[in-house]
Amino acid sequence: MKICVTAVESGLDAEIDPRFGRSNYFTMVATETMEYESVRNPNTEAAAGAGPQAAQMLGEKGVSVVITKNVGPNAVATLDVVNIKVYQAVRDSVREAIDMFKSGRLKHMADQRVRF
Repeated sequence: MKICVTAVESGLDAEIDPRFGRSNYFTMVATETMEYESVRNPNTEAAAGAGPQAAQMLGEKGVSVVITKNVGPNAVATLDVVNIKVYQAVRDSVREAIDMFKSGRLKHMADQRVRF
């Protein structure tokens, strides 16, 4: 499974960026091997639509789960469309967030999903 954690900088020991759409980096991790790729977010300075654009990019990269602290309603709607589940981060580093996800200790943010 490929998980994405929003991060302030590159790497597994990076601090979690509390923002989704304007996060500095997206660190994508294969949960089976802990191999990762950190990608600079091209939407940090977008005038509008940063969250939905980020969600589309992650969907194209095959991400199944996003771990972040905050996500806006437009990004939530797009994440839902591309079948990416969102979990709320509670620790300070990417590695800790992944460990907590793997042990089932993160809250699924389903209650924030947009209903139509």
